[in-house]
Amino acid sequence: MSRDERQRYDEGMKVRRAVLGDPYVDRAIAGKTALTADFQDYITRMAWGDVWTRPGLDRKTRSVVVLASTVSLGNWEEFRIHVRGAIHNGVTPAELGEILMQLAVYAGVPRANTAFKEAKAVLAEMGLPA
Repeated sequence: MSRDERQRYDEGMKVRRAVLGDPYVDRAIAGKTALTADFQDYITRMAWGDVWTRPGLDRKTRSVVVLASTVSLGNWEEFRIHVRGAIHNGVTPAELGEILMQLAVYAGVPRANTAFKEAKAVLAEMGLPA
C-alpha cells in the first residue's frame, strides 16, 4: 500500500469506527480472509476514506443518503448497519421515522414497511424507543 493509500485507509478507518462503532468494525476486520481482504481495504479507503471524509456534507446528511439508498435498493443488511450509523451521527428515532415515511412515497410502501420493521428491531437492540 502506498503512503497515500495508507493515509486514506487510516482516515477511513477513523470515520468507519466513528459511524459504525468499534464492535462492528472489529468483527468485519477479524472476519477478513484471503478472499475478502482486498475488499475490506477498498471500502475503508474509498467509501470511508475518500467519500465520507469529503467536506460537502456532514455525517448526519450522509447517513440519510445511505438510508435512502439502502431502502430503495432493498439492501436490508446494509440498512440495519446504517441505522446504527445514522443514530451515531445524530439522527433521532423520530427523524428516522420521518425519513422512512418520505421513502414510502419514493421507494414504495412495501420497502418502507420492511424498513420500519428492520429499524424497529435495530432501535430495540440499541435500547432506544421505536
